[in-house]
Amino acid sequence: MRKSEKTRRTLETDIKLILNIDGRGKSNIKTGIGFFDHMLTLFSKHGLFDLEVDCQGDLHVDGHHTVEDIGIVLGKAFKDALGDKKGIRRYSHVYTPMDESLTCIVVDISGRPYLAFDVDFTREKVGEFDTELVEEFLRGFVNSSKITLHVKLVEGKNTHHIIESIFKGLGRALDKATVIDERINGVMTTKGVI
Repeated sequence: MRKSEKTRRTLETDIKLILNIDGRGKSNIKTGIGFFDHMLTLFSKHGLFDLEVDCQGDLHVDGHHTVEDIGIVLGKAFKDALGDKKGIRRYSHVYTPMDESLTCIVVDISGRPYLAFDVDFTREKVGEFDTELVEEFLRGFVNSSKITLHVKLVEGKNTHHIIESIFKGLGRALDKATVIDERINGVMTTKGVI
């Protein structure tokens, strides 16, 4: 099994995270931010990743440190669980509808961190969650996992639906990109390493 356990303790957050890429979509998420818990649960379910997250963060300040640091730790766990990346398909793209909203997520497990985020939200908050933190989470994840990620809003008005489409789509795209294809000898590159 491609599995990783990571911890991170700073003056702002204390995080314990377990990721199994070859899971069944089971999750146990405790971040202290209800909407973010919901999004990580969707990521796990639709990516078929088993994910446990326990975070104690400085939520008396706001949710920024919690969300960003979980992105960092999840990215490190993802990179670690993939190991040498032999046999994975590497690339994927998915379109994910959520009622009136539609997003496109494109992934390259390239070894080069890059985030293109082309989404404008119509609201600054969903519940107690600051919508600008979606990009911060993804940036932390991309920088730590060393993947290229493009996120584009194709259509949508409801901010909750747009964010839900992004997290479901991210799970689906990563699931497709990490599938081991028996036809691939080594890693999917002419360089010999990614």
